[in-house]
Amino acid sequence: MEMINYKINNTNMNTYSKFWILLFTSCLILSCTDLDEDLRGVITSDISIEGITTDSGGGAGGDALEGAFSQLRSTGTAGHTNWYSAQELASDEMVVTTKGGDWYDGGWLIDFHKHNYSPTNAAVTNNWNSHYSAINACNELLGGSLDANGTAQIRALRAYFFWRLMDLYGNIKLPTSTGQDAPQSSTAEAFSFIESELLDAIGVSSISASMDLSNSPLGTAKDAYRINRFGALGIIAKLYLNAETYTGTARYQEAHDAANYIIENGGYTLCDAGCSVANLGKRPEVSSDPDNLEGFAAVFAPNNEGNPEHIWTVKYDEATAGGFNLAMMALHYSSQLTWNFDAQPWNGYSTLEEFYNSFEDSDKRKSASFAAGSQLDYGGSDLLDYATDDGDPRLEYTPYINEIFPDGCRQCGARPAKFSYKQFGRPDMSNDFTLIRLGQVYLIRAEAAARAAGDWSKALPDTNIIRARAGVSAFTSMDADKFLAERGREMFSEAVRRTDLVRFGKYNGTWWEKPASEPYKNILPIPFEAIQSAGGTLTQNPGY
Repeated sequence: MEMINYKINNTNMNTYSKFWILLFTSCLILSCTDLDEDLRGVITSDISIEGITTDSGGGAGGDALEGAFSQLRSTGTAGHTNWYSAQELASDEMVVTTKGGDWYDGGWLIDFHKHNYSPTNAAVTNNWNSHYSAINACNELLGGSLDANGTAQIRALRAYFFWRLMDLYGNIKLPTSTGQDAPQSSTAEAFSFIESELLDAIGVSSISASMDLSNSPLGTAKDAYRINRFGALGIIAKLYLNAETYTGTARYQEAHDAANYIIENGGYTLCDAGCSVANLGKRPEVSSDPDNLEGFAAVFAPNNEGNPEHIWTVKYDEATAGGFNLAMMALHYSSQLTWNFDAQPWNGYSTLEEFYNSFEDSDKRKSASFAAGSQLDYGGSDLLDYATDDGDPRLEYTPYINEIFPDGCRQCGARPAKFSYKQFGRPDMSNDFTLIRLGQVYLIRAEAAARAAGDWSKALPDTNIIRARAGVSAFTSMDADKFLAERGREMFSEAVRRTDLVRFGKYNGTWWEKPASEPYKNILPIPFEAIQSAGGTLTQNPGY
């Protein structure tokens, strides 16, 4: 998206010069003021200067709610050492191996993979701090003068941040105003509070098949950067799907009914044949690069804004809304020459071999989700790794990974590429990150129906809708393991896998370079620094 347009000619050079003089003077003035002042949400209208335009449409940053919604980026929804890292690196999907002197980072990445995380682990601390900062931003807005719709959106957003904290840490604090030091709540108490906040935002006393949302303060407009009533239903469907894990009491029927309401009433459609966008990563000299990305691949493309499957997404933009740097996190240094990035990637995140091999070769999601095999540059020539591990300088992403430490090979592991890359990309990507999308809602309805009935065959109809889009044959039978594997293929790299493994009782199992872990590891420890600064109002989770 072209966000800033510069135009200089003889007729407006005068105006252009005056603008830069004014800007320089403003910077001098600001340098003498308190730069620690929090300016969140102060500017809420478009700025118009000749030759420069700003875009605030579609929830992209011009309304009073943006200060709170921008916290979805600040909490690392798609970034390193925060939510994305916790959900992916502690699961059977991804790993960051130590490559000689690269990526050891004090050992926290290995500890996450092996479930050896401690109260001083970087991601343990960062997730806690960033999410409570996000909640504070919500509380600031709720302490102001929002209308009913804005209040409902921010309460739902705050509930979502509280849900993340509860999912990660279990026993958390629930501050509802700025400066408040709330007592520590049990997981059951946190669940009850989050549920009540979401129900109030949706405008019902309970979720049921016959619920009437006509009086909901949330609207139905399809702005995926904000929460409408279908987005809020998606959040509460996720909450109820995991309720048995959190509280010991199953709420699968409510999860089913929330998901069903979205499917039946939301007007969203799966992006399938005919749903396409231009392929911004296309290399003219590489015949295998399509002109367009269609179906599943289009849902996650760099130009995926406005996709008909998106219900709630995080706005990312390389120039104005940074924080999504998966290309840097995952790709080999030499892959800079494939996409002509303006910075060299860091060669970190890889996919575990067993997970990659769980895809059939004919599955459209496999080619759309990974960078694998021999790698070519922009002109179609072989990419080279001049510090090769095997004596062959040609770069090939192999499913096989040799070891996690101390010398993981530099080109091992298929690389996550579901949120695909574009030519001339910057370190920050422009792909909007999906939080709630229709494909996920079908899988929630499928699983909830099966669990509510105690019959996994109930999951077949919705699961086969998803498989049809992927171009693979329909299942004729179903069990829990089969469904979890299918959910993994559909939801790979969308930061849900850790939660899914816990719900299915698989999180404490073994996988590559990861031994069995104790059940108390299902939640993270409360950060050491949080306990130290809490003055006795926080106690550590059992086992740590």
